[in-house]
Amino acid sequence: MNPTVIDAALARSFGLAAEEYDRVLAIMGRVPTLTELGIFSVMWSEHCSYKSSRIWLKTLPTTAPWVIHGPGENAGVVDIGEGRAAIFKMESHNHPSFIEPYQGAATGVGGILRDVFTMGARPVANLNALRFGDPSLPVTKRVVDGVVRGIGGYGNCVGVPTVGGETNFHPSYNGNPLVNAMTVGIADQDRIFLSAAAGIGNPVVYVGSKTGRDGIHGATMASAEFGADAEEKRPTVQVGDPFIEKLLIEACLELMATDAIVAIQDMGAAGLTSSSVEMAGKGGVGIELELDAVPQRETGMSAYEMMLSESQERMLIVLQPGREAMARAIFEKWELDFAVIGRITDTGRIVVRHQGRTEADIELAPLADQAPLYERPWVEPAKPAPLGPVESPVAPGAALLALIGCPDLASRAWIWNQYDGTVGGQTLRRPGQADAAIVRIEGSRRALALTTDCTPRYCVADPETGGAQAVVESWRNITATGATPLAVTDNLNFGNPEKPAIMGQIVAAIRGMGEACRALDYPIVSGNVSLYNETEGTAILPTPAIGGLGVIEDGAAATGIALAPGLDLVLIGETGGELGASLFLREILHREDGAPPALDLAAEKRNGDFVRSQIRAGAIAACHDVSDGGLLVALAEMALAGDTGIALAAIPETLAPHAFWFGEDQARYVAATEDGPALLAAAAAAGIPARALGRSGGDHLTGPDGIAISISEIRAAHEAFFARWFA
Repeated sequence: MNPTVIDAALARSFGLAAEEYDRVLAIMGRVPTLTELGIFSVMWSEHCSYKSSRIWLKTLPTTAPWVIHGPGENAGVVDIGEGRAAIFKMESHNHPSFIEPYQGAATGVGGILRDVFTMGARPVANLNALRFGDPSLPVTKRVVDGVVRGIGGYGNCVGVPTVGGETNFHPSYNGNPLVNAMTVGIADQDRIFLSAAAGIGNPVVYVGSKTGRDGIHGATMASAEFGADAEEKRPTVQVGDPFIEKLLIEACLELMATDAIVAIQDMGAAGLTSSSVEMAGKGGVGIELELDAVPQRETGMSAYEMMLSESQERMLIVLQPGREAMARAIFEKWELDFAVIGRITDTGRIVVRHQGRTEADIELAPLADQAPLYERPWVEPAKPAPLGPVESPVAPGAALLALIGCPDLASRAWIWNQYDGTVGGQTLRRPGQADAAIVRIEGSRRALALTTDCTPRYCVADPETGGAQAVVESWRNITATGATPLAVTDNLNFGNPEKPAIMGQIVAAIRGMGEACRALDYPIVSGNVSLYNETEGTAILPTPAIGGLGVIEDGAAATGIALAPGLDLVLIGETGGELGASLFLREILHREDGAPPALDLAAEKRNGDFVRSQIRAGAIAACHDVSDGGLLVALAEMALAGDTGIALAAIPETLAPHAFWFGEDQARYVAATEDGPALLAAAAAAGIPARALGRSGGDHLTGPDGIAISISEIRAAHEAFFARWFA
């Protein structure tokens, strides 16, 4: 690529606004080279710089006594006891996954794995949060099939179990699916590796796969809306190789067992550019790169192409002087490329040379300090009108069958059966068995509890409440296993921030998330922002996905959702029959209106702490939080998991049956116990609302208002959607 004119028009095609290009000219004092323009464009892209969200992200709580490293590193790090740390993060690969679903999703998994093991952690679990469009459209089926195969294909081959996630459908995602990938790793607290370069004269080493032309300007593509030509962007999607990634993990961890590494960074978005700029910038040093030494798998690559390539399975390392031969021997043993491609300098500049020419020479400080930072115009989202009285056209039993079989609640077994959830031998609770996945910490009784959560229909109705609810939903899911929630990673997926209404959604959602995190002592330690999720001007539902992590002292004692016969069922929490923005309203009445259920953060904390204490005391045998679809759906899911029926008790006369059974009031759990009266008494003593729901047993779900459905009928409805769709 050799344009004759480098000007504002070319800069704009690279994603730089006119005023941003003017700032580049001022910093450089001259017209930049093509490679320099490329470096500025990717480092100042929304994807890399967070220029529209940074000022709001700074308002989030990020510290706690157990937080070792918060935002700013490759991933967040928290103390999980016994001298160990959990290292975790969630990131998006949304745009590539629409253009090329298999590779888009696969390389999303590969990228987040590298963010975690670059800090010295062995990855132990993958999760995901997926959103797709209208299932009746052929394109949705194509994207779902490719994304699921891509996640399974990469995760299974690299040997890291995929243990949890969520999948939802809505027409707003028709042209812009969301693929958010989360990885969790474990490291010794005294062997955590950071990315800040140091040591003047230290060698800069490239390891992993060779560089090709795939993924060039991928970060820029991820920072723009899709138009009708989305399919033509296929060349900007990277191609991954999970077998190389596995070798890279092992080689890096072997090198990390020595004292050779000064700093290490994966080559993710913006590839060699972002890794070199960020490492040198964080360390306050300069860096010189000799691109002739970069391993290449295509001929005639230019400096511009090598600096912006997003080829996968590559890392950049700063070594201690004199350790090159030892490091080379490790990587060559694992059959990976190893090349010394530069050195650390005291100039504070990035200098890039290729074929005897200086292709880039940029002062690093202004590249970071003068990066665009916008407080974009925004409008406070209007609060939705109260829902008003709602009548049900169907009986509760029929409504349950419709809900349990709808795309948002149908069994995800077709998805998770394509994932290896047990590789590594440490997975104790897989999808469908508990509200959060449980993964044992090798060599310990302790385990991690992991979940991803968000309810986009709440977020579009009221972004502040929806943002807060995503946080508390993850906190409840971890709590329902008996684990202590520790910290959060997030993935904020929104439309075009240059539209004040969209920017208002972003501001309000972050505000709600912060309120919930502070109330629950549940800090945000890492994350990702994915904006411009629009196709031809139509935005996705605001989707601030939350990845939660907790720890439990004895993983084998973690509580699942499966009922055994002969247990008393107790509802913890208050039920007011809130149907606004509910699945019942959408699936049964075909309406998407009303306010989402109100949040009482003090009640969330109080009820959750009570449930956790009762689980730890051995008083609760199974537990499930009440969320999508309401109480009757939660009960049906517990019955299906245990393959046992339930005889339901009478309901309050003050609520209509459909409001009681399908309202989505928050801060609620269904607890199964051998001694219902004792649990009710304990709740009363603690000032916790609770009521008897019935008793497990038999092969039917029976109760008031004509509810009488066999478990086999519920199972058939629950398992039909994916089986029919992909028959």
